[in-house]
Amino acid sequence: MSFDVVISGGGPVGLLLAIELRLNGLAPVVIERLTEPDQTIKAGALHAITGEALVRRGLRDQLAAAQLTSIKQMLRMFSGDDEDMSDAEAEAAMRKFAGKAPMGHFAGVFKLDGSRLANVGIPESGSPPLIMVPQPLLEAALVERAVALGVELRRGHNLTGLVQDDDGVTVTVDGPDGAYELRAGYLVGCDGGRSTVRKLTGFDFPGTDPAITGHQALAVLADPEKLPRGWNRTPTGMLVYGPMPERVLTVEFDGPPADRDGAVTVEELQASLRHVSGTDVTVKEIISATRFTDNARAASSYRNNRVLLAGDAAHVHSPFGGQGLTLGLGDALNLGWKLAAVVRGQAGDDLLDTYTAERHPVALRVLANTRAQIALMAPGDHTTALRDLFIELMDLDDVNQYLLEMVGGFGIRYDVGDDHSRAGRFFFDIALTVDGSHVRFADFCQDGQAVLLDLADSADVRAAAAGWPSVRVVRATTDELPDLAAVLVRPDGYVAWALAPGVAFDASTLTAALTRWLGAAAVHQPA
Repeated sequence: MSFDVVISGGGPVGLLLAIELRLNGLAPVVIERLTEPDQTIKAGALHAITGEALVRRGLRDQLAAAQLTSIKQMLRMFSGDDEDMSDAEAEAAMRKFAGKAPMGHFAGVFKLDGSRLANVGIPESGSPPLIMVPQPLLEAALVERAVALGVELRRGHNLTGLVQDDDGVTVTVDGPDGAYELRAGYLVGCDGGRSTVRKLTGFDFPGTDPAITGHQALAVLADPEKLPRGWNRTPTGMLVYGPMPERVLTVEFDGPPADRDGAVTVEELQASLRHVSGTDVTVKEIISATRFTDNARAASSYRNNRVLLAGDAAHVHSPFGGQGLTLGLGDALNLGWKLAAVVRGQAGDDLLDTYTAERHPVALRVLANTRAQIALMAPGDHTTALRDLFIELMDLDDVNQYLLEMVGGFGIRYDVGDDHSRAGRFFFDIALTVDGSHVRFADFCQDGQAVLLDLADSADVRAAAAGWPSVRVVRATTDELPDLAAVLVRPDGYVAWALAPGVAFDASTLTAALTRWLGAAAVHQPA
């Protein structure tokens, strides 16, 4: 059986990639070794850029519902009230605390200040900087969207072999009814940190070895009052209790775990909690648990001919700062439209080279800052002195904004060959007026295509894009973009070209941007 693309791995990254490919008219198949969605506790939030990108793909209602559920759980834990909170009460509490809470942490220090967000380009009318959506709920929403688009998802199917040639890739799969082969033009490994695709293809994976053992769990405690809430650095490691009920996290600085594969037992989690907390807390039951380390590695290239990597298959690091899920979903958004354009023959093969060129530096930056966070968490008097100094520095506006941009991904700027201040940066959602109606920019992004906003009613700008049916041209007005007369936003939400007011329009610059990022003016047939 032949598909355009085989995706190995049906987690959030693989699912979002499949959605992107399907929106661009391709026929992907997702093979996932697990027979049921993974309910293990993992990421608990999305940064604004990723949240906006998912809203633009039709997931606004699902994200809002998931966040409301999470907020109820957090507020219940902090209030100590076991009774369920109504939607109206939760929404009121969210409004009350909006803008007052820190926007995440660095090394367990919750001083990243959301008031500085105006300096990183998020308009007041845009998405909140941190969206509280646990990974299992996000995955369920992505499954629903992918299946609705016609993506074939095969659970209980495990990739065991692959052979690539000049025309495509042949994949061997072990399924419930035995082994079989799939043929596709491309294979993308989204199969996690110990990626089979990466190993079979021979990608190098340089980096640093782990120095910690971490546990994260949802667990029922006999005596939860013995644990302090929040993030706590102790003489023997790091202890986290909350913000969700029953969620605990420990970090021990005594090397990696001896066993990475076995299930986390009650005895193991209890021993870790007692070690880092210095109490005799008792674990009655584990609901969900996982181990992690600070193994920090990234493939030097995310592409080997017709095999590509995305998400944890391309890079691994510790979870601190909540950057892993955002990083992986960013890979999918960057790769999807590029791969689709190449498969359709609309763009040249060199467009795929920009995937590594753009995303690899982003991953290296995450690897570096998570290593720094580990260093600031370690026990010892010397680390305490360094940590205290770092906490003081976080009160400086420039330092706080720098860290906020880094952890939230707001500082990402791709080299798109344009010198406008917005070029290469993420384009946040804004309010627009189109034909007298009040709409949002996100409304024009549901089909996963590029958008050209004409904000100065320029027939010349619109005419220059007429040869690219895969570009949605929107004539609009807004009070939120005084520095723009026109802007071309790529499918992944990043600005590819921009025109400032009062600057003479040169059609060749827009044509060059369209050609570079979208290839020839080929007709696109959306799914």
